[in-house]
Amino acid sequence: MESPTLWAIVDLSEFVFVPRYNVAAAAGYGAPVFGEEPLFCLAFRKYWIDNYVTKQPEKLSVITVKGDSMEGVLNHGDSILINHAETDPRDGLYVLRIGNDLFVKRVQRIPGKLLVTSENPRYAPFEIDLSNAQDDIAIIGRVEWYGRSID
Repeated sequence: MESPTLWAIVDLSEFVFVPRYNVAAAAGYGAPVFGEEPLFCLAFRKYWIDNYVTKQPEKLSVITVKGDSMEGVLNHGDSILINHAETDPRDGLYVLRIGNDLFVKRVQRIPGKLLVTSENPRYAPFEIDLSNAQDDIAIIGRVEWYGRSID
């Protein structure tokens, strides 16, 4: 009799499979959005997603961080889990679309505005006036998790 493998004892229903897209959000001056085809899926425990992230796992995706403006929190090459259901920002890390570029930044709600900042002091903060928000600005979603390769 063969000994059981890990594969044989893993219950796939315990996991949520989140698409990993070939898209980068700039932690810098902006990254253009090109093809949005999923490369593969990453598996997250369903319990963790349901209890700590969202009850809508279909609204999740994973993309890559590009640049150094969030260095110390998010580094170039990190993978980030985005909750697309969270588009009404409270204080936290968000992916924003400005024009054709994606950014990952710290967002803070202040009266009538969003203050958008980087961790790296070389990048100046800026404000988005919510009463005059343009169509070319959108909150894509809240960053819920990141993963990093160890060199």
